Amino acid sequence: QVTAKTAFLFILPQYNVSVPAADGELVHYHYGLKDLVTILFYIFIAIILHAVVQEYALDKINRRLHLSKVKHSKFNESGQLVAFHLTSVLWCLYVVVTEGYVSNPRSLWESYPHVYLPFQVKFFYLCQLAYWLHALPELYFQKVRKEEIPRQLQYIALYLVHVAGAYLLNLTRLGLILLLLQYLAEFFFHMARLVYFTDENNEKLFNVWAVVFVVTRLFTLTLYILVIGFGLPRVENQALEPERGNFFSFLFNNVLFRMSVLLLVCLFQASVMWRFIHFQLRRWREYWNEQSARKRAAAAASGAKQQAKPLKRDSGYHENGVVKAENGTSPRTKKLKSP
Repeated sequence: QVTAKTAFLFILPQYNVSVPAADGELVHYHYGLKDLVTILFYIFIAIILHAVVQEYALDKINRRLHLSKVKHSKFNESGQLVAFHLTSVLWCLYVVVTEGYVSNPRSLWESYPHVYLPFQVKFFYLCQLAYWLHALPELYFQKVRKEEIPRQLQYIALYLVHVAGAYLLNLTRLGLILLLLQYLAEFFFHMARLVYFTDENNEKLFNVWAVVFVVTRLFTLTLYILVIGFGLPRVENQALEPERGNFFSFLFNNVLFRMSVLLLVCLFQASVMWRFIHFQLRRWREYWNEQSARKRAAAAASGAKQQAKPLKRDSGYHENGVVKAENGTSPRTKKLKSP
């Protein structure tokens, strides 16, 4: 029995409480230090699943493609992220639909702070934190190149800050929707990279990713404005109560602070869109340069073929610069002497 209690500490979320509801009592959860033990357990689970995907899927595909070292590393990175993002999108979509966050957008800010979480919401956040923390030792296990490590660390740190921030600051409902939008765009991007590595002439999925990326950015910006600009300022409890998890209500009641936050959000989204536009322009420039190079190469090849065609010669053969007929006589007509 003692062993079972210790096992539950690693496997199941902790800090469960009974919350009164219309149908009776519901079991909800809040966060605490024991969550670190659960996250540690699922870090090891994530490492095992990472190795299974690498061994039984990605390595077999790599042997057939014969990619270079650079492409091999990027292919493994995109392959792992495609599996993770697809799983997270389906899981997150199921959570937001079953919890009613999509059908009732007001629930994103109503009753803030959202201290008590349903089981599936808390478990989702614990698994997300475990995955992004497991990505740190994977940099060593996967033998990532030194020049790629800073980019990977920045990528991991951004996700850890956003997921942990939404979890600790009791903005889990807003965080779920934002993660759903972000993971959807990331899934199409890494899927497009996988298709590109298998066939460099196939870039159609990049166009799909471009559309999805723009749409998700617009939804993200709209959601920020809706929640920060109109939702949180209308929360009933506007007092600063860190012990009850209320960190933001009194701040967002200040118009100057609210506008400053919205301005920062807009600037961040604008920088993301600028990098996206710059990437698309560079990709289109490379595509048109490649097409023009192919046209020049085709024109040069056709010109070389025309020059290589053999010139037609008169019948006979040449001897000392004089054309002879096949019987050795000159092909020129002889002048007849006048009698």
